[in-house]
Amino acid sequence: MDIRGLSYVVAQHKDLQAWQSFAEQVLGMQAVPGGAGTLWLKADERAYRIIVEKGAENRYFASGWELPNEEAFAQAIEKLEAAKVQVHRATDELRASRNCIDLVWFNDPAGNRHELVLGFKTDFRRFVSPTGTQFVTGDLGMGHTVLPAPNNFDATWQFLRDVMGFRLSDFMRHHPEPGGPAARIYFLHANCGRHHSLALAELPSPTGCIHIMLEVPDMDEVGRAMDRQQKAGVRLLATLGRHVNDRMISFYLESPSGFAIEYGYGGLVIDDWSKVPIHETTEASLWGHDFSIGFR
Repeated sequence: MDIRGLSYVVAQHKDLQAWQSFAEQVLGMQAVPGGAGTLWLKADERAYRIIVEKGAENRYFASGWELPNEEAFAQAIEKLEAAKVQVHRATDELRASRNCIDLVWFNDPAGNRHELVLGFKTDFRRFVSPTGTQFVTGDLGMGHTVLPAPNNFDATWQFLRDVMGFRLSDFMRHHPEPGGPAARIYFLHANCGRHHSLALAELPSPTGCIHIMLEVPDMDEVGRAMDRQQKAGVRLLATLGRHVNDRMISFYLESPSGFAIEYGYGGLVIDDWSKVPIHETTEASLWGHDFSIGFR
């Protein structure tokens, strides 16, 4: 599949106002009405990059992947059907909710919902951040998402590779508890320069997602977001640090839906993947990123 990056993510929450306040006052995104029971959060000239739907649970719901044209969209459906995947065609209501030209959705072997999107609709109205923030999007997509596969990691990885077309950037074996068993995390790139648009973690997640990442173009914006997080009393899940593999300088905070958001600057962009050797990283970060703070 010719997936060009992460187009959007969908979250659910019982109280949309909680997400609107968090997105505007902490993240610096612009909230706009998305129809009945839906909130759209802008990060650029697109109509949205995060959709929040009113739901019975606070959780992550879906990942939206961008395809470049009708031919790629048709080929993706053929690939899924050839792999015996149950493909769901979008209803008119779902297309309107996602503001796209066409869409299909399906679940991977771990149960994560993926939406393949053909085209987007937008008035290209200027993004106006309440905090003056800008985000790194464009050809790199909205950022990345890290999805759980605690029980059938191998089958899910094979599906993401052989059916969806993701390729391995690098991987690590994470030890959630000292001396405990290792959990694999595979970092996967799409057909764009972002180091990873998707990561697959051999870890459970009751909210349906380990974390999503939003990137800003200036280190000062990360610091300002940390100030806003502290002022708003939002739970900090990891201190400031710099990752080994994608070189992102970031911190982690808790979203209203319970999954983490990595807020960072300086992510690695790779022009030629053929020159990057597959490797295993043995540490998550060069410095910082104390994840234990999220358990205190």
